[in-house]
Amino acid sequence: MTADLFESVGDARPARETMAEGAVVLRGFARPFEVELIPALRTIVKQAPFRHLITPGGHRMSVAMTNCGSLGWVSDPSGYRYDGIDPNSGHPWPAMPPVLRAIAATAAAEAGFAGFAPEACLINRYVPGAKLSLHQDKDELDFAAPIVSVSLGLPAIFLFGGLKRSDTPRRYRLEHGDVVVWGGPSRLFFHGVAPLADGEHGIFGRQRINLTFRKVR
Repeated sequence: MTADLFESVGDARPARETMAEGAVVLRGFARPFEVELIPALRTIVKQAPFRHLITPGGHRMSVAMTNCGSLGWVSDPSGYRYDGIDPNSGHPWPAMPPVLRAIAATAAAEAGFAGFAPEACLINRYVPGAKLSLHQDKDELDFAAPIVSVSLGLPAIFLFGGLKRSDTPRRYRLEHGDVVVWGGPSRLFFHGVAPLADGEHGIFGRQRINLTFRKVR
């Protein structure tokens, strides 16, 4: 990641696209936060570098990830779980910077979920070809809180299905700065990311960075 600055979109209200009841795409919502966001991400990754987790089935995930906040999401042969300690370093995960909390809280409020206070921010790095299979976010204890997902870098195709894995997912192209929020009736909908197409983003190069905020307890 570089320190190049982005052009602000000003004070215009972001475009809203409804995906389902309780689920929206807020186009360009994160762009006004970029000047603070990029150095904050750089600091987090320096403290807790990206790594490819191993699933309980023994597969290496194509998406590299790290975390910040009081809890981080981890996976290994023993299962999926949240932990306050980075297993690579033995130290707590980096604290969640105020700019990340602000993005999560304001996007959630914009989508109708006021008072969102995430404990975990999963930071995923996609390179061309990386994908995320359809899944539910159900390792949390608090399903009343929404999920807030921020897209940075290369565009991606977000797959958003229903409560059953067999439900045909709809496809949404997410550009740099778009934020997806889903909760309420859509909180446990299956979702994923199609294989990332190759390209070159002016700031992030040949990669997509995704921030996913969750309230765990």
